Amino acid sequence: MQTHHVRTHRSDENLQREGQLAWALAGVAVDPVEVEAEVTEMVVNRVIDNAAVAAASITRGPVVSARSQALAHPVSISGEGATVFGADGARRTSPEWAAWANGVAVRELDYHDTFLAAEYSHPGDNIPPILAVAQHLAAARGLTGRDLVRGIATGYEVQVDLVKGISLHKHKIDHVAHLGPSAAAGIGTLLGLDQETVFQAIGQGLHTTTATRQSRKGEISTWKAHAPAFAGKMAVEAVDRAMRGQTSPVPIYEGEDGVIAWLLDGPDGAYEVPLPAFGEAKRAILDSYTKEHSAEYQAQAWIDLARKLHEAYPLLLEDSENIEAIVLETSHHTHYVIGSGANDPQKYDPTASRETLDHSIPYIFTVALQDGAWHHVDSYSPERAGRPDTVALWQKVTTVEDAEWTRRYHSLDMREKAFGGRVVIKLRDGAEIVDEIAVADAHPLGARPFARADYVAKFRTLAADVLEAAEIERFLDVAQRLPELGPDELAGLTFTAAPGILTSVPTPEGLF
Repeated sequence: MQTHHVRTHRSDENLQREGQLAWALAGVAVDPVEVEAEVTEMVVNRVIDNAAVAAASITRGPVVSARSQALAHPVSISGEGATVFGADGARRTSPEWAAWANGVAVRELDYHDTFLAAEYSHPGDNIPPILAVAQHLAAARGLTGRDLVRGIATGYEVQVDLVKGISLHKHKIDHVAHLGPSAAAGIGTLLGLDQETVFQAIGQGLHTTTATRQSRKGEISTWKAHAPAFAGKMAVEAVDRAMRGQTSPVPIYEGEDGVIAWLLDGPDGAYEVPLPAFGEAKRAILDSYTKEHSAEYQAQAWIDLARKLHEAYPLLLEDSENIEAIVLETSHHTHYVIGSGANDPQKYDPTASRETLDHSIPYIFTVALQDGAWHHVDSYSPERAGRPDTVALWQKVTTVEDAEWTRRYHSLDMREKAFGGRVVIKLRDGAEIVDEIAVADAHPLGARPFARADYVAKFRTLAADVLEAAEIERFLDVAQRLPELGPDELAGLTFTAAPGILTSVPTPEGLF
């Protein structure tokens, strides 16, 4: 890897293209280096993973809304259109709207892959926009599964590298500001665009997707799922404009009125972004990790630890009256974003939205401790959240920041990087139960790392209630042949809901 130094430049310094981060990112996109077999294998896994969580969310309100918006738009004239999860495969829409609908479906349950470093991210959000463009132009440009794999590998590489180097949440900027550039870069690789075009698309992708992170604070709304889909949609449109010769603000990161100077660390801000050298394989997807449980990633390890404690102390923990307090010693990010350090009263509110509850580690740990399990629907139901013994115990759970867990959270050494912490359960008789966990069981370094069979099982489980058995098998066959797919097969990377599933929920009306 090489390190790209990024800082604010005055206009009179006249920073040339070659010194700009957006140009370096575009260079990664146009590098013709082959994708390694291990990376290709993981791309296939994540395509399956995205489809699994999209299937599970297919009748949820935000997904129904986004799908109805997308299907209200016709196929644009330059290609064959892209598919929308749940709809019949023959029903197409323009690629930016397919990216929108499928992006919302993938993110709605907060149940797909993650990468956490200086910033946090769900790099699987790159797949919907890149796939939509691939489907739309497959016939016109002869795009294959190999081209799609290359594009996805670039999307992951650019997003993960930005996440390693530049913190957005420190300045209350939503993390999808790294997604606009990465998805634009991935589309650039897919289409074999030149560096100047990709450079302009990356700049537009960043400029149009910077927003505050109020979407993940307080009363969390349905926009949480829409935000990354919006970034993907903007990336598609940015590439389109750049291909037509339209330009973007330059330098977008380093300008004296640019992103660093006014949205991030200010005129004196500087960052080090690791990027693969020319000819070096794009392996960043291998640093990311998926979720076994439908909850914020920092909650994954805590759910596993709670399940372990449930099994070890069933009689002691089944009565909340036995417990005086539960303290979770954890990283700065976990404490201040999903813990009691956020000072969000909604994180302790049994009537809070699902989006809020999946960002409340006090709630999640309580339910997992009591149930010894976690379910993507049942664990968030109003009945479950409002259970009196759960509410009583929930109010006893707090988090504190621990410097060592914060250090491990931010470590770029994947062997010590950690997202868990230490729990101290204080009992009324004065005794304590103490345990800790570093990474989730499904993490590559965890007790049961996810492999292909686990991704397939996740898809089968989450799709079972909404897809017919034959459709489940058809999708899995196409997805697992991804690297060998021809242009006429890319449209098969979707799924059609079983009869009656989509019509079982009302379709909202809007402008379109």
